[in-house]
Amino acid sequence: MRTSTLSTAGMVSSSSPVVSQTGVRVLADGGTAVDAALAMTAMSWLVLPGQCGIGGDFFAVVREPDGRVWTVNGSGFGPDGASAEAYLDAGLHAVPLTGPQAVASPGAIGALATLHGRGGTRELAELWAPAAAAALAGTPCTAKNRRDITEHADALARDDDLARWLLPSGRIPDVGDLLCSPELARSIELLARRPSALHEGSIAERAVEMLRAGGAPFSGDEWLLAGDVPVETAISAPYGDLTVHQTPPPTPGWMLLQQAGLLDGLLTDLPTSGAESVHLLSLAARRAFRDRYERCAADNDAWRELLGADELARGRAELLGEGGTVGPPAGIAGDTTSCVVVDADGRAVSAISSLAFTYGARISIPGTAIALNNRLARGAYLIPGHPNALAPRRKPLHTLNAWIATDGAGRLRHVGNTPGGDGQVQWNMQVLSHLVDGGLDPQEAVSAPRTTVHPGSDADALGTPETLQCESRLGDGVLAGLVARGHDVRDVGDWGGGGSALVVSVDHDRGVLAGAADPRMDGVALGV
Repeated sequence: MRTSTLSTAGMVSSSSPVVSQTGVRVLADGGTAVDAALAMTAMSWLVLPGQCGIGGDFFAVVREPDGRVWTVNGSGFGPDGASAEAYLDAGLHAVPLTGPQAVASPGAIGALATLHGRGGTRELAELWAPAAAAALAGTPCTAKNRRDITEHADALARDDDLARWLLPSGRIPDVGDLLCSPELARSIELLARRPSALHEGSIAERAVEMLRAGGAPFSGDEWLLAGDVPVETAISAPYGDLTVHQTPPPTPGWMLLQQAGLLDGLLTDLPTSGAESVHLLSLAARRAFRDRYERCAADNDAWRELLGADELARGRAELLGEGGTVGPPAGIAGDTTSCVVVDADGRAVSAISSLAFTYGARISIPGTAIALNNRLARGAYLIPGHPNALAPRRKPLHTLNAWIATDGAGRLRHVGNTPGGDGQVQWNMQVLSHLVDGGLDPQEAVSAPRTTVHPGSDADALGTPETLQCESRLGDGVLAGLVARGHDVRDVGDWGGGGSALVVSVDHDRGVLAGAADPRMDGVALGV
């Protein structure tokens, strides 16, 4: 079993050794946590291309040394000409999962530019130079890369730029083969000099033209608007003796805070990963997904009421009452990557980026090798009148979220996140409980047996039967206890729970940072 990485002068963690090395070099060279997160995110485009990219979304929560907490939230809009009614009239029953109609205008570059402008101390061209060089020289194909490419080879082969990059010589690469993209290298260099080049000018014109030709009714204005990402205030709520800070909508950060409010104090005296604690965590997650499906959209404030004392009291009574599991009234996997960084000054960043599903819409902007997301397909419902119905220039619901926890004195205690679609808000809550209620160290917390209520509320999973997916390391007794409590338990194997949780914790008494990376992926935590 891995142990937490310890350091005193800075810490990074990510789902890739290459990404973590990139970040720790920035810290060692005197850069801040913001600088490191910017460099790590760009390198992720190269070494985890199925999980994230320039044409996707990006969110981050930042805690400054003086205690201020702020966020950037980069996600885009559906087409100005899109509506649930129009798509239904065209014979569609759901937004297509691939191709132009799956795409929302990308928000990642606008958010990264804002993050850099607010907290970066090095030029963006310097921070992204390693990623551009890696794109030009090539990065070795990993086992993860090869699995992703093999699964989606037919779709990738239909896109010239992606095929040249990910299917060299027209074949599925072997582990260790170099994956090179001069087109992507040029794109990174250009955007490092001028981030707005993605949203205005020739690249934007090519993108909108391609999308419109494929049946996505973009006007171009929503593409431009996605590049303008302001700094926003984090949303916060207590859990135990800590305050948890989260990314606001369109992210589901409020869902973690809702679960924390429902569960606060209930898990403290229960065995970590015992049947009752897993049961309560699962009920809280199902409640959050039901509330999101019934009431919430990226552009309304229904979540604020759900975090109110009256709603939390009603929800807690429901959790503690008799009657089995709580699920969405009509039943409703993804790919993402992330990083966490703490620097020597106590500045912390939790950052997460995604294309939605693996390789997103599996198309790229011609001549750029910039793969485009399929977030619209994942997050917009073809249900007229629904709060999250597809509508002109509406942001779809999101799965990405990032969190930081501080103590009563405002000191940094934990910073974390995890990829994994609708698993994210569940696994983040589980890790938070392991740290706070169970007293586990970071590596124990991210390695603990994982459970997932499925479905959440992804648009493509409407109608899927409700199950509780459990890692078998919980043990036969716990699994039987969950069945007895009314859950439809599905065994996913010892380590098959998904996700790639990352945590860095601060021990103020000893002046030590402890970092962890999920053993379910290839990541590593590195200290300075």
